[in-house]
Amino acid sequence: MASRESSGAPVEVRLKELRPNGIPVEFVARVVSLQQREVTRKSDGSRRPLLSGLLSDGTATVRFTWWDPPREGVERGLVLRASGAEVREFRGRPELTFTWRTRVGPASPAELPRVDAEEVPIRPLRELAAGDEGFRVEVRVAKVAPRPVTVGEERRVVHEGIVADASGLLRLTSWSDFGLAPGEAVRISGAYVRSFRGRLELVLDERAIVARIDGAGLPDPGALLGAPPRSIAAVEDEGGGPVVTVEGIVVGLLPPSGLVYRCPECRRSVKSGICRIHGQVEGQPDLRARIVLDDGTGALTVNTDRAATERLWGVTLEECRARLRDQPDPGLLEEQLLEALFGRRLRVRGSGTKDDFGVTVVPESIERVDVDLDAAADELSARLGGGS
Repeated sequence: MASRESSGAPVEVRLKELRPNGIPVEFVARVVSLQQREVTRKSDGSRRPLLSGLLSDGTATVRFTWWDPPREGVERGLVLRASGAEVREFRGRPELTFTWRTRVGPASPAELPRVDAEEVPIRPLRELAAGDEGFRVEVRVAKVAPRPVTVGEERRVVHEGIVADASGLLRLTSWSDFGLAPGEAVRISGAYVRSFRGRLELVLDERAIVARIDGAGLPDPGALLGAPPRSIAAVEDEGGGPVVTVEGIVVGLLPPSGLVYRCPECRRSVKSGICRIHGQVEGQPDLRARIVLDDGTGALTVNTDRAATERLWGVTLEECRARLRDQPDPGLLEEQLLEALFGRRLRVRGSGTKDDFGVTVVPESIERVDVDLDAAADELSARLGGGS
């Protein structure tokens, strides 16, 4: 009887077993990233759709190319089974190609191959990149807390936090409750890395395996979260980070600040009663401040919520609404907020992300720093005298 290899029938493999030997393969994998475009045919100039990206099954991550993908589209995170895919070599690594001969359909996450933790290497956090799977990490949990979220119409609890090893910090998102606690050391396998709002994060789902370890050589979480302030220029050069601490002077506010109205469904800001997601809504009042902080090396934006804004301003949401009844121009409230904050020195710790407009920090703690003017003058005088 002819073998499957000799008969040309697809051979079921795990992605780490792929070889560009001309034998069609069958596998189950998750779509980690994708990009759709059109390619012009040289023969007749017509346009042909092409989908490309990364697939992973926990044992390896490989590039794929899908000619003429389904019109209904393919979503990132989809688990699929492909039979009859071709394996080619691209820059020394295997790459999968789906042609008209390839049969592709959705699969259950339970069909993904079971991966023995000892099969995958231990990687430092600093070396991880978006789309990575098939690795282990040994980390210290610096912080973790549950947060309710809505996924479609389903209410779920996601556990968010920060983990660290000797190479650095990384955000953590866990869709299963592994009983993680701040300060403990764990070995994690079966996780993957994604980019969310410009920052990398380690994602755990039901396939992840978490084991407690002694943590020798891992950093102390208190030292990580209590690090002294760094220059804003350094934070900007690194693109923010899961935990950044900066100190600077308030030099302005970005609109909208002060009294704002939010959609009751998604909490996005609404303008003239219109939410860009849910349309006409009854906006709920809220306080916020988009503070521009400058330390002489650069500037960034600090987005404070109602509680932090009330504490910094000394004015409550109810008092703002009462003022608005007397002076119905919300712009005056923003001016009053700026007057109260302008020139203050603040120390901010939180997560920072960078986009085309610079670094934005969502603070976990924000406090006023009182400056001893006499001591500052003496220090400046000493510096000037030392340089003469």
